Amino acid sequence: MNQNTLYSASSQTAVLETNKVLRNTYSLLAMTLAFSAVVAGITMSMNLPYLGPWVTIIGFYGLLFLVHKTANSSAGLASVFALTGFMGYSIGPILSYYMAVNGGEIVMTALGGTALIFFATSGYVLTTKRDMSFLSGTLMIGSIVLIVAVIANLFLAMPALSLAISAMFMFFSSALIMYQTSEIINGGERNYILATVSLYVSIYNLFLSLLNLLSAFNSDD
Repeated sequence: MNQNTLYSASSQTAVLETNKVLRNTYSLLAMTLAFSAVVAGITMSMNLPYLGPWVTIIGFYGLLFLVHKTANSSAGLASVFALTGFMGYSIGPILSYYMAVNGGEIVMTALGGTALIFFATSGYVLTTKRDMSFLSGTLMIGSIVLIVAVIANLFLAMPALSLAISAMFMFFSSALIMYQTSEIINGGERNYILATVSLYVSIYNLFLSLLNLLSAFNSDD
């Protein structure tokens, strides 16, 4: 077997592995989004209370840590659904509030905008096969800035800062979707559980950010 044959076999194996990770990631992402929607619907129908920002933040990071600890074991899937179910519960009361204040049109518009942004950003990377690893440093700094801004706004409760955070989350989440998709297709991410969680969190933040911005613009009218 010559060197060209070995290279060809290696390339085919890499392509098959990439396709497998992509398929598993998008399948699990669809299931977790559907599961979150069901949990959110139950939360809304039962009029369950909002957990509050601190409980939501602590619960999210605690379950996210659990996902990373179990990502390479059989418990990984259970951890993913625990996280996404928790986030579905947390968004239920928020949706009830927005629907009561602005009606269902705002929610549907935010949902459609989220889908459009996700398919546009991920589709761009899937089509061009562009390596987006150069975004890693920017995303790291951006995540720190956003965490500090969110915590600061819990104490300051400034509407202008809240809108600025939502706008930053939109750009950050869009960049993270492109980065994560690139990591999958270029071999940087081979764990579909971690890839799914990264995309799920990006979609979740995109949706909430759009809701907040659209609601603000609508109230100005």
